[in-house]
Amino acid sequence: MLGYTFYEFDNRVMRYADTLAQEGHSVDVIALRMPQQSFIASQNLVRIIRIQKRSGTEKSKFSYLLKLVLFLLKATVLLPILQIRKRYDIVHVHNIPDFLVFAALIPKLTGSRIILDIHDILPEFYASKFKSNEKSLAFRAMVLLERLSAKCADRVVLSNHIWYSRYTSRSAEPEKCSVIMNYPNPALFFPRRGRDQKSGFTFIYPGTLNWHQGLDIAIKAFAILAKKTDGCRFDIFGVGTSRDDLQVLITSLGLGGSVRIHDVVPITKVPELVAYADCGVVPKRAEGFGGEAFSTKILEFMAMGIPVIASDTPVDRYYFDESLLLFFRSGDEYDLASKMEEVMSNAQLRTRLSEQGLAYSRRNCWNEKRKIYLELIDALLPQARAGQQTRES
Repeated sequence: MLGYTFYEFDNRVMRYADTLAQEGHSVDVIALRMPQQSFIASQNLVRIIRIQKRSGTEKSKFSYLLKLVLFLLKATVLLPILQIRKRYDIVHVHNIPDFLVFAALIPKLTGSRIILDIHDILPEFYASKFKSNEKSLAFRAMVLLERLSAKCADRVVLSNHIWYSRYTSRSAEPEKCSVIMNYPNPALFFPRRGRDQKSGFTFIYPGTLNWHQGLDIAIKAFAILAKKTDGCRFDIFGVGTSRDDLQVLITSLGLGGSVRIHDVVPITKVPELVAYADCGVVPKRAEGFGGEAFSTKILEFMAMGIPVIASDTPVDRYYFDESLLLFFRSGDEYDLASKMEEVMSNAQLRTRLSEQGLAYSRRNCWNEKRKIYLELIDALLPQARAGQQTRES
């Protein structure tokens, strides 16, 4: 596994690695390092090699790109060394960025098969993060890079069906691609003890704090709600480029006592936080990248029996309907405030959403869908071993 990510905070990478280790495979993960973490560690039979630190708050294009390229160079040097020792059957590369796949060129030449896993579709992500557009030179260059990266991979995995359609229309043939969504792990996300009603009604958002996530809209909506009712709070957990701006907004609206931004926590700790909440909020903006990036938070809330309020993005309308969650008009803080008030005051609505969401999540969890990934691995293993045997002979 190779990813410009923090292993302990990346549910998708951790879930793949744990699944393969449980199946008896030897798994190494090359990832980022947080302060105080060791260079090499082991977790659930998975070896983690942390080759670079990252703050996660880059705002300039240059600093963002520089750290990506540095990580690519380090991985390009390390992977061949590891390949000599271990002869990997498969190198599973996780974007962002797509071009990390080029770090696996030498393993590919020596027989390894390459999976490129598109967590976030890069040209649209770039346009959202740096306020660019599809006509810009940078956007078109990233589409070209997307195509070249796809050619380097033996298989490409997309994280939702909307991106599958776009990716296969511009960068890779459909038979080379498949969809594996970011399904929650039921070993982590399951209904836990009842809410502590004495502490009031709690809304929660755990995730990245970037503009497309729409947290400013949710904070403004909460300010409207707070003028009408007492005894509610909004807990936000995460890190991202918008954190400072969101904190300024909280202060300016006088919400310091009821809206708090907490530090990000490892994915294994998220369920403990959600267990204390009464409702999950997913306020993404519907335009561009935010409207098409599937939020696994929704399924995680559902898996824990927590009702969900979410913006009516194209991707969430694609997978869910009003029987499963409460939609509000994306970008409309007044509509979100009314939905927050509705879910607070209507216990019957909360029960219905909880029950329907829980049933849906049980049909769409990793235990039910892991076979898709394992079939992909099994299909690539004979090819990898045959390629390595040919080169060795």
